[in-house]
Amino acid sequence: MSDSVPTTVDFRHLYKTVFPILFRIAYRIAGTDEAAEDLCQDAFFRLHEKNMSFPSTDDAKYWLIRVVKNASLNYAKRKDRERKAYQKAFHEETRVEETGEHILIKKEIQDEVKEALDKLPENLRMVLILKEYGEMNYKDIGHILGISEGNVKVRVFRAREQLAMLLSKVI
Repeated sequence: MSDSVPTTVDFRHLYKTVFPILFRIAYRIAGTDEAAEDLCQDAFFRLHEKNMSFPSTDDAKYWLIRVVKNASLNYAKRKDRERKAYQKAFHEETRVEETGEHILIKKEIQDEVKEALDKLPENLRMVLILKEYGEMNYKDIGHILGISEGNVKVRVFRAREQLAMLLSKVI
């Protein structure tokens, strides 16, 4: 991208290259395809609506990732508050769908991993989400979070260690 306002071609290129990364991050945090897609679309809409320009495609990508990350975290917190309020109001328990043994086992494993991931401190959880779900490299993660590449590597290592420890207690 140039220093000027992005052209249609630049915007399309940015959309095609960055949307899959944004979607994976938003999906991991928000938990549903629909929410992840909406959050990503909103980020691109904000970029376009504000007629923003960046010195490079990477700068635009980092800005979009920060916007989607923050919007996804806000969405997840809001949904959690709504779920808790609903359960409290109607005294309902969360039920697991039992449509088959394979689906049940897969869901249980996903829930255990998500629960263990949610127990990690925010700084470790976020680097792991960006690394594993966002499929980002250490340098990009460091740029997004405002920390050094070495610090990202340490946090990813510690996050994986703690996640493994938490999951071993479940099994």
